[in-house]
Parts: sequence; structure tokens; C-alpha cells
Amino acid sequence: MKIIDAKFLLSAPHYKKCPKPDLPEYAFIGRSNVGKSSLINALTGRKKLAKTSVTPGKTQLINHFIIDNKWYMVDLPGYGYAKSSKAHRAKWSELSADYIRKRPNLLTVFILIDARHDPMQSDIEFINWLGSEEISFAIAFTKIDKLPKNKVNSHINKYRKHLLKFWKELPPIFVTSSVKSLGLDEILDYVGETNNLFKIDN
Repeated sequence: MKIIDAKFLLSAPHYKKCPKPDLPEYAFIGRSNVGKSSLINALTGRKKLAKTSVTPGKTQLINHFIIDNKWYMVDLPGYGYAKSSKAHRAKWSELSADYIRKRPNLLTVFILIDARHDPMQSDIEFINWLGSEEISFAIAFTKIDKLPKNKVNSHINKYRKHLLKFWKELPPIFVTSSVKSLGLDEILDYVGETNNLFKIDN
């Protein structure tokens, strides 16, 4: 699947302020500075669609983008940024959790994980929380261009082994680089196939 048109729609402070849930929707979330905005921009082919920042933890609202007038892409507040106050972190976590639990047209949550790091507790805890809530999700490893090729599989396999301690079956896993446009087609093809499953409840 190729994206022809992508536009920013709105920023919402609460899931009830999001657009009408009449189109399939995909959310992107991860630790702060994981490359979330860069991946969204790379997927859509728009360099400045999602705002990137040198300051981690910049996203504080639920940001909706309308894609080809057929589906929504959503940029959620990141987690795990130590310099944010505890109150702010709790607020962002609650904002994202409410949205994930209660948004009826949300088909998949893409969890972005920096491929350069060993398994991090915040990522594992979030993945296990999604499982406990029975939320459909996929994992997208980012920034693989910053690793030597021989280390990419090694780092990802560490995550696979760690997750298999808790999961009998792993979710879809994508290996990406926004800089080198790696893994983008695979994510979009997954979205295209999943869109076909979307039904609006009467």
C-alpha cells in the first residue's frame, strides 16, 4: 500500500475529543526519543507532518492524521522520559491508556522500540499491559541504521527471547529505519490488510 495524501487533523486532550470513530485507526507509541515522529513522517512521505523535537517528551496530546481519507494514524505521548515530572508522566500515561482502552476503531497499537538497546523494563511492562487488556499490537524496532548489521539481529533476538518468557506467541515485528526507508512498506502493507477487517458497529 502507498500513501497518497496525509494531513494533520487535530490534537485532542482526551479520547472523547478525538474524531468520530468511523474509520480504521492505528496508534504509534514508545519511549520518548524513540523516533516516533520521524517514522510517521517517513511512512507518509511528509517531512514535517509530525513535529520532531530535540526535547524528548514533547508530544503531550493525542495527535490525529487522516490518511487518504480512509484511515487515521495517531501519534500518542511517549513514555519513560525521566526528566518529566512524575505528575506529568502520570497524566500522559493516563491519557494514552484511556485512549487505548476505549477507542472503538483502534485496530493496532504500534509499539516503537529503539533497536540499539537491550530490553527495557518500561517497554516490557507496556507490552504486557497491552496483553492484559487484550489490545492488538505490533512491535516496530527503530533506528537500525545506527547499528552494525551483525548487531541488529542480536539485539532483536534478545527482545524475542525476553518476550517469550511471558508470551506463547509473538506479535507482528517490523524492523525499520526512517533514515534509510527500511521496513516502511511492510508496515503499510500490514495496515492495508488490517483495514479490510474494519467494520463499523451499527
